[in-house]
Amino acid sequence: MKKTIYKLYWAWQFDKEEKWLNECSAKGLHLCDVGFLRYTFEVGNPGAYSHKLELLENWPTHPESVAYIQFLEDTGVEMVGSILRWVYFRKKTEDGPFDLFSDLDSRIKHLNRIIFLFLPIMFLEFSAGISNLFMQNSSNRFIGGLALFVGCLLAYGALVINNKKKKLLKERMIYE
Repeated sequence: MKKTIYKLYWAWQFDKEEKWLNECSAKGLHLCDVGFLRYTFEVGNPGAYSHKLELLENWPTHPESVAYIQFLEDTGVEMVGSILRWVYFRKKTEDGPFDLFSDLDSRIKHLNRIIFLFLPIMFLEFSAGISNLFMQNSSNRFIGGLALFVGCLLAYGALVINNKKKKLLKERMIYE
């Protein structure tokens, strides 16, 4: 039996999304497909899978990404699906602990990928927003305000991710 749940997570909430997917798995709902705002689960044994998310450096169809995903699959990890460059993985819990990032540097690198995803879009949104605000047409002002709102939302997300990165950098300094 399959169950579909619609839920919104922002890109900077990937750890909360991961936690929610693992809580669903603990209840016997195992992610089997993913789409924009859509999660499809299959009902199974509680806690059978552990789930992880990663923003890849390239699209999942890029040769480097294909090789990376194949490497993970060779270790017992299953790719459930992807949304743009975000990839959803699961691994049977009986096969041992599941962590995509082996050290602090790889976690920091992942957070940098998320930040660098936001920055160009944020710059474009702010540029479009400011230029549209100074137009005489009221619909342009609305679009400008909307673009500024999206830019601010992305700036907030970048700050959240940057704070996570700072914590990891402090933790890395402790271990050095």
